[in-house]
Amino acid sequence: MGEKVRVGLVYGGRSGEHEVSLQTALAVMKAFDYDKYEIKPFYITKQGEWRAGAPLLAPPDEPELLRLAGGNAASGTDALIPVFNSLDERNVPQNADGNTIDVVFPMLHGTFGEDGTIQGMLEMANIPYVGAGVLASAVGMDKIMMKKVFAQEGLPQCVYRHFNRTQWVKDPAFFIMEVEVALGYPCFIKPANLGSSVGISKARSREELIAAVDYAFRYDRKVIVEEFVDAREIEVSVLGNDEPRASVPGEITSSNEFYDYKAKYIDGKSMMHIPANIPPDVAEAAREMAVRAFLAIDGSGLSRVDFFLRKADGKLLINEVNTMPGFTPYSMYPLMWKESGVSYRELLDTLIELAIARHTEKQRIDYGGGSPV
Repeated sequence: MGEKVRVGLVYGGRSGEHEVSLQTALAVMKAFDYDKYEIKPFYITKQGEWRAGAPLLAPPDEPELLRLAGGNAASGTDALIPVFNSLDERNVPQNADGNTIDVVFPMLHGTFGEDGTIQGMLEMANIPYVGAGVLASAVGMDKIMMKKVFAQEGLPQCVYRHFNRTQWVKDPAFFIMEVEVALGYPCFIKPANLGSSVGISKARSREELIAAVDYAFRYDRKVIVEEFVDAREIEVSVLGNDEPRASVPGEITSSNEFYDYKAKYIDGKSMMHIPANIPPDVAEAAREMAVRAFLAIDGSGLSRVDFFLRKADGKLLINEVNTMPGFTPYSMYPLMWKESGVSYRELLDTLIELAIARHTEKQRIDYGGGSPV
């Protein structure tokens, strides 16, 4: 590496969370220490086209400038050259001239960014990257697989049922009966693979259930239905690789009937309480369960783990792990770490260090299948 660590910031993406990703990217660009890092932007359009800009001398003033339009950026195959140069050591320049990068920071939420796809590409390019690997990203994105891993780990969670489009079309009556017997109404219907609460509905009757399932199938081929839990929503931030640590818990009070996309990003009325006003033993249990969940999916870098604290009996139920949580200075993940004594800039430094450390360790793996010495 040169004097500065060359960081490729990848944002945008072919996902319903494209605009959220731009918010994250702008916040990170403003927070990086430009004396320590050389920042190179990579924008992925909603159509999936890659655009690479010149290394930044300072963060952009306007979010619209992040789209790297016109003649200000390389596009298509040319945009990927700085990434795939890493495949051939002879092409890696010895100075920070912008032709290659040392580590990638994927700030992509949702499909094609948080689901293991870009992580697989970066693994093929043999370049360090921030956040979860292929397996953890895929499991963390797929709510059905995630819940199966949680069950294997013995983590308590709500009752759920799931099915794919083919199964539903073939016998909707069977799955309606399953939901009504096992879960009852109201219940929540979600696409299995999507973040930021997109495509989620609450059903109070059979008619609403059918409509909600049809709506969820717009966003994925698999659907999960969960029981309604009258609960407080508790969250914990996790940071690390093989020996992760957990932040103080926080609590979300939703402005809507449930914490949907509007409540998260549009109306601005949901409330964050950090630290959460919960008993010390519950806070410690949430932190311990968050680390267990992180390790269960083979997490690395960062994750936010979400829980339900059931009002009826005070039982803590794990809801999900988000392997690429919102990361603006006003998002829950960095705010919980701020309350735990870690600043936003320190988080960025740590995540870069964790990415490089994980990559260095993986270089010890023998992929050639040679005989042991």
